[in-house]
Amino acid sequence: MEILPQLILNSIIAGAIYALIALGFNLIYGATKFFNLTHGVMATVGGYAVFYFAKTLGWDLYLAVIIGILIAGLAGYGLDKFVYLPLRKRKASNMVLLVASLGAVTAIQAIIAILFTSQFQTLSGNMSTQKIYEIAGGVITQTQVVILISGIAIMVGLALLLKYTSFGKAIKAISDDEEMAKIVGINTNKIIGFVFFIGSAIAGLAGILVGFDTGIEPTMGFGLLLKGVIAAIVGGVGSIYGGVLGAFLLGFVENFGIWKISGEWKDAIAFGLLIVFLIFRPRGIMNK
Repeated sequence: MEILPQLILNSIIAGAIYALIALGFNLIYGATKFFNLTHGVMATVGGYAVFYFAKTLGWDLYLAVIIGILIAGLAGYGLDKFVYLPLRKRKASNMVLLVASLGAVTAIQAIIAILFTSQFQTLSGNMSTQKIYEIAGGVITQTQVVILISGIAIMVGLALLLKYTSFGKAIKAISDDEEMAKIVGINTNKIIGFVFFIGSAIAGLAGILVGFDTGIEPTMGFGLLLKGVIAAIVGGVGSIYGGVLGAFLLGFVENFGIWKISGEWKDAIAFGLLIVFLIFRPRGIMNK
């Protein structure tokens, strides 16, 4: 039973990573109602931005992290401004937007591979000493603690933003009925652009934290996107709290599912959970 505390800690950390991806995905999906495949690659953009500024140019690590988050946010904003917005103005269907996002993912991943090669990289080289904490027989690193705190902080921040600010209320109005929001004077395209910036910046933060914890590679975003989307669907697409609940449920189901079997089954277990929810509770835990 000595492995049980470590399994619990691993589940919590995995859930926190999935929550960061699911939060940004839910925010964007709630405002646009389309499946944004580029959300995962924004995590890759953030990770490689930090790699370039901190490890290649030797800039201060914390400054590089801030720049990486901003670059990921600006990349998401740019995609909306120059790709999705023109398509929305032409009344393009969600299928057209989906195909456009798939093309953008392919292009961005190829550019990153050209600039940085496809070799696996790590961001932890510039960090001083990685502190390790022992909790009830389990081990957790300093980076993993930051991942957990970041996930909780982002969830609380988004909840407060949506509930108590005029910007958050505008997002809710667009999510409920975009045409009605336009009628009452909300600049929907401007709000959606900011939503893409915030959601992509959150994804960028997730990619940076994953880079410090395990490492980065050009194709890492797709795997993160899949887990984030599963978490969002399980918790309830469009729900902030639902995305977090789904993320932690997925983390626990994955890690406890491979307790007695090979870790290669982790993805199969995740998709098994997705299928169960799609069949028996397609609206997710929070029933958004």
